[in-house]
Amino acid sequence: MPLLNSIATPYAEALIQVAEARKETDTVAEQAKAVLAVLNSSPELQAALASPLLEPDAKKAALGKIFNDQVTPSVQNLLKLLADRQRLPMLDAVMIRFLELYRELRHITLAKVTSAAALTAEQQAELNKKVQAIAGSKAVEFDLVVDPSLIGGFIVSMGSQVIDASLSGQVRRLGLALAQVG
Repeated sequence: MPLLNSIATPYAEALIQVAEARKETDTVAEQAKAVLAVLNSSPELQAALASPLLEPDAKKAALGKIFNDQVTPSVQNLLKLLADRQRLPMLDAVMIRFLELYRELRHITLAKVTSAAALTAEQQAELNKKVQAIAGSKAVEFDLVVDPSLIGGFIVSMGSQVIDASLSGQVRRLGLALAQVG
């Protein structure tokens, strides 16, 4: 287990225990995704949280202004704890680990889907059924990415399992097959 994950895991486990006890785990999972979205969209915020020049109280105040109206007291307490312990630079790792634990708890498979074009709701529903059947899970959560270089089709990654139904993948496999013949 990488060092960052070994530090993030106890915080994530504590958050999931508190959320379960308060029967707000699904809500906290949605909030964790929102926190990650804010962090990923703001390199300035990430830099401020990692800055040793800013006092923990200043960081707590900033996080309070950004998130207090949008997150449960459980998440607020986690943010304060991470600030007090100078662990805010790993907030994203804690949230990612929390979501991993949440998916395990709820038997949700995370599937990264890279497609040549955005998938319609109907395509997503059909893909959801197929991925559920392959993964043998109750539910599937998609991480959707558009990559026009695939030309057509899609690639689904679930852990170490990869399903390549892209046109570029077919062309590559055909090229490999022709190279072996010649």
